Amino acid sequence: MRLRSRQLEGVKFRRQQPIGSYVVDFVSFDRKLIVEIDGGQHNEGKTKERDEERSAWLKERGYRMVRFWNNDVLTNMEGVLERVREALR
Repeated sequence: MRLRSRQLEGVKFRRQQPIGSYVVDFVSFDRKLIVEIDGGQHNEGKTKERDEERSAWLKERGYRMVRFWNNDVLTNMEGVLERVREALR
């Protein structure tokens, strides 16, 4: 994904970073923005519940999160990047 090396709005994102006991896909610590890329398993039972708990924990610590499905990243990268840009504003 084109979030590394300050390619998007000059913002530094790190990939696969631990925050507490969780590991997030991409995070800008400066902007406290997390970008998650999820597969279909994230829409099922226990995984969905854990994701909601995780999101709440991160939000309590001041992080904002945007989530995308793998398919969105593969088929609509420009749309995904535009949503990330909006979240950065």
